[in-house]
Amino acid sequence: MYRTAPTGKRPRWWTELPLIAVVYGLYSAGRLLVRGDVQPAVDHGLSILDLEKALRINFEHPLNRLFTEHPSLGIPADFAYASLHYLLTPAILVWVFRRRPEHYRFLRSWLMTATLIGLIGFTLLPTCPPRLLDAGQGFVDTMAQYGSYGWWGGDASAPRGLGGMTNQYAAMPSLHVGWALWCGLVLWRHGRRTWLRIAALCYPLVILLVVMGTANHYFLDAVAGAAVMGAGLLLAGPALRLTDRIRGRSGRTGRPTIPVTVHTVARREAPAATALPRATAARSGTS
Repeated sequence: MYRTAPTGKRPRWWTELPLIAVVYGLYSAGRLLVRGDVQPAVDHGLSILDLEKALRINFEHPLNRLFTEHPSLGIPADFAYASLHYLLTPAILVWVFRRRPEHYRFLRSWLMTATLIGLIGFTLLPTCPPRLLDAGQGFVDTMAQYGSYGWWGGDASAPRGLGGMTNQYAAMPSLHVGWALWCGLVLWRHGRRTWLRIAALCYPLVILLVVMGTANHYFLDAVAGAAVMGAGLLLAGPALRLTDRIRGRSGRTGRPTIPVTVHTVARREAPAATALPRATAARSGTS
C-alpha cells in the first residue's frame, strides 16, 4: 500500500478545473493520433494474443464467451465499460478534494502522470482490441451485440454516430483498469467506512473482468495498465516538486517592486531623526 505525506492545503477549484480539462483534452487527442495505423495495430494485437496463448493466460477467451452467451452478464458489463470509467474516477477525485484536501494534490498528480504515460503507450504501440480482430480468433464484440440496450454502437463506448471521434486502436495499456486501480487504492487508503473498503477491493476486479469479457482489452493490457499506475505513483512526487519549484521561481521573478518615493524615504528615516535629539539631551544632562 502506498504512503503519502500531506502536501498542504488543497488548491482552489477554479484553478483545478482548467488543469483537469487540459489533461483530459490531451487524453482524448492522444487517442486520435494513431487512428490511421490499422495494420500495425492489428499486428500488435495478434502478437499480444499469441504471447498470452503461449503463456496460457488468454483469460479473455472464456470470459468473452460467457458474456456473449449470457445477456444478464454481458449487458451490465457493457454499461459498466461505457460509463464507470468516466463517472467514478472524477467523482472520487472530487471526494478527495472535499474530504481529504491535504492529500489531494499528490493523488491528482499521480492520476495525471499515469494518464500521460498511458498516452505515450497509445502513440508508440497502437493495438487492436480483441473485438476488432478477425472472426477466426473467436471473439465477439458484446458492445455491438447488445448495442440496442445502450447509447453505444459498434464503436466501443462512443455514442452512436460519434465513433469517428475516438481511436479504437488504443488498447495498450488499459487505462480502464489503471484508473479503476487508482480508485480502489484511494478508497482503501483514505476511506473510513467498511463499505468503501469493500468497494475499493471489488471495483478494480470487476473492471478487469469487464474489459476482457467485452473483448475490449487483453489480459496483458490490464497488466500494462497496472504498471502505468505504478510508474505514475513513483513519478508523482518528483513531478509535484518540479511544478512547485517552477511555480516558486515564477513567483519570485514576478514579485512586484515598491517604488521609492519621498514619503517612503521620510518614513524610513523618521526613527533616526527622532532619536538624535534624545541622544543630545542625554549627553548634555551628564556633562
